[in-house]
Amino acid sequence: MQRLLRSIVTMTVVLTVLNSLLIFCVAVLSLWLWSMGTISVGAVALANGLFIRLNQLSGWILRTVAALFENVGTVQNGIETLSRPTSVVDAPGAGELSVPKGEIRFERIGFHYGKEGGVIDDLTLAVAAGEKAGVVGRSGEGKSTLANLLLRFYDLESGRILIDGQHISQVTQESLRRHIGMVTQDTSLLHRSVHDNIVYGQPNAEDEDVLDAVQRAQADTFIPELRDRAGRTGYDALVGERGVKLSGGQRQRIAIARVLLKNAPTLVLDEATSVLDSEIEAAIQEQLNVLMEGKTVLAIAHRLSTIAVIDRLIVMDAGRIIEQGTHEQLLKADGLYASLWNRQSGGFLAQTAAA
Repeated sequence: MQRLLRSIVTMTVVLTVLNSLLIFCVAVLSLWLWSMGTISVGAVALANGLFIRLNQLSGWILRTVAALFENVGTVQNGIETLSRPTSVVDAPGAGELSVPKGEIRFERIGFHYGKEGGVIDDLTLAVAAGEKAGVVGRSGEGKSTLANLLLRFYDLESGRILIDGQHISQVTQESLRRHIGMVTQDTSLLHRSVHDNIVYGQPNAEDEDVLDAVQRAQADTFIPELRDRAGRTGYDALVGERGVKLSGGQRQRIAIARVLLKNAPTLVLDEATSVLDSEIEAAIQEQLNVLMEGKTVLAIAHRLSTIAVIDRLIVMDAGRIIEQGTHEQLLKADGLYASLWNRQSGGFLAQTAAA
């Protein structure tokens, strides 16, 4: 972009100088010829008006050519993106994933997005079938990366991930993700109707099941009021690209309804209630607790209050697990978790009052 703008500025300066010289020379020449009686006043006016018009047209041509090459660059970038080979592919002869229990094991995994230094380095973690495990830590310590690797959005650089003893790289991606329900912090919806977005993970769901999931996600309070430009209302209303016509809390509740409807045996909650107000969060948290019964859960959160009652908390720092235990055990250990908890539960206010 810098090279493009530099070229446009250079061409504009050169063209402006040349056009100015041209108009000046034509004006001087036409006036001299008129003073010599060679041309008439009309010829002087015609010549100067013509070259002023040519000056304007040359500027238009320059802008058009610049825009053309900008569009060519955009198309080239798009082609490079679309033609890039898929890096994560199913292994030859990959089978279907079977999840009778839901045990998850991360065995000495390593991953760093191709950069120097590991985002996750030699991490080993076992989540028992039906266990609710919460992953906490500072920003950028690999918590969301752990969830992305479980869903196989990226291939591991070392180690392996097993679900009920099955290596996730040896099963089809479709079957892997069919058995995992996920709610992320930044919920992206499709530019389709509310109903289509809810049944995305369970296309053959009955209307009664959809309504039940919506009510449990506390989304029935706003969906009937939705209306798009075409006059569609309620469940038929389009949500816009990436759900832009909805607020963050509304998008999150639709995503939670989708997961409730899918009813997968394994759940990944990546800041699932981060954009909800406290009242709605408390109501949805009750439904999430019901949903998590009998399922293996990996919950990632910065707001520690949302996962403080979970079975086991795993504290990550620099891509490694440094603490594990229940909320009470970690507070007694007085480590990183205790420090984060104290800050979120009034530490800043206490420091401010003391100051």
